[in-house]
Amino acid sequence: MSASSRFTSIAALAAAFLFLGSWAVLHRGFYDDEEIVDIPVYETYGNAIERGSIPYRDFRLEYPPGALPVFAVPALASADGNPVEFRTAFERLMAVCGVAAVLLAALLLAGLRATRIRVVAALGAVALFPLLLGNVILTRFDLWPAALTIGALAALVWRRDRLGFGLLGLAVAAKLYPAVLVPLALSYVWRRRGRREALVCLGVLAGVVALAFLPFLALAPEGLAYSFGRQLGRPLQIESLGSSFFLAAHHLLGLDLEMRSGHGSQNLDGTAPAVAGVLLSVAQLAVLAWIWLRRPGGAEELVRWSAAALVAFVAFGKVLSPQFLIWLVPLVPLVAGRRGLKASALVAVALVLTQLWFPYRYWDLALEFDGVASALVLARDLVLVALLVVLVTGSRRGPARSP
Repeated sequence: MSASSRFTSIAALAAAFLFLGSWAVLHRGFYDDEEIVDIPVYETYGNAIERGSIPYRDFRLEYPPGALPVFAVPALASADGNPVEFRTAFERLMAVCGVAAVLLAALLLAGLRATRIRVVAALGAVALFPLLLGNVILTRFDLWPAALTIGALAALVWRRDRLGFGLLGLAVAAKLYPAVLVPLALSYVWRRRGRREALVCLGVLAGVVALAFLPFLALAPEGLAYSFGRQLGRPLQIESLGSSFFLAAHHLLGLDLEMRSGHGSQNLDGTAPAVAGVLLSVAQLAVLAWIWLRRPGGAEELVRWSAAALVAFVAFGKVLSPQFLIWLVPLVPLVAGRRGLKASALVAVALVLTQLWFPYRYWDLALEFDGVASALVLARDLVLVALLVVLVTGSRRGPARSP
């Protein structure tokens, strides 16, 4: 029996407070012992914007234009040159994004007419995930695109297709990765409402993306090109699936490895890692293409295959930073049935495995190829592959409703 709107609303409110409680706990005890932060970089960008500098022209950055608000707003809310105030403002903004993700997940579940048990379990998983992942969530802006993405899917489930594509376009402008959901969303609308509406929705998405990018393309084409090049040209990062196998070979077979910092991360250097990075990207694209061809016909299928696309993008990427797991959490627990329970359990394991080495053992991993940290990275990456298998295998039967 489906949960009533009143029950879902109460559960959503409780989950929002639970999320804020989890957020507060991250500032206590061992969670607060050690950090690896990106906030000083964000502060540099935000202060430059506050002083009137034009992004991509007057200073270079690697993030797309949709990320600029989360740099500028904390800078405007704090005194220039005061890192404590900036961090406080940034964390509050991310907490708001986290609460928004919880509430939008509840809205999506209401559109799916989820049962009471499913609503409570899914929202509980979304609300408590900060405790499983650790303090990295405090110092990255990934809750912003994650909230936009879950909002886009919620709008699609409720048949607000143009709004959904608009939000998806904004999510793409914020961090690019939600683009892997566009083919699935397009197929979903095409099957329900026809080609014309699907093309109109695609035009809405393209328009939002253009509004974000075109001003900077006109003002600073070289700076914008640098941003894309920095992202697309990244080498095999030390936490990726490919690197984890090289690390295993290093410990088991004595394979020589060399780490080199660049592109804002620590990466494996040499011909073999470079070739592995190319092969991993090919595998990533192949798996995504296969997922896109599933053509979801109902809302439940849209949620399932969207979760699978995000997991494939993360698991087979040349870069697999801990914050990428934030992209998965608001969505994977919303998958229906036993598949969803298994997927949620695997996400929880991946989060915990990540926290066991990041940030506490990260530099041991990067500088010394520490054996324990290497084993944890390999285990985490294999769990993500197992998560993908759970999401893509089995019957497509089940709830395929388009509300």
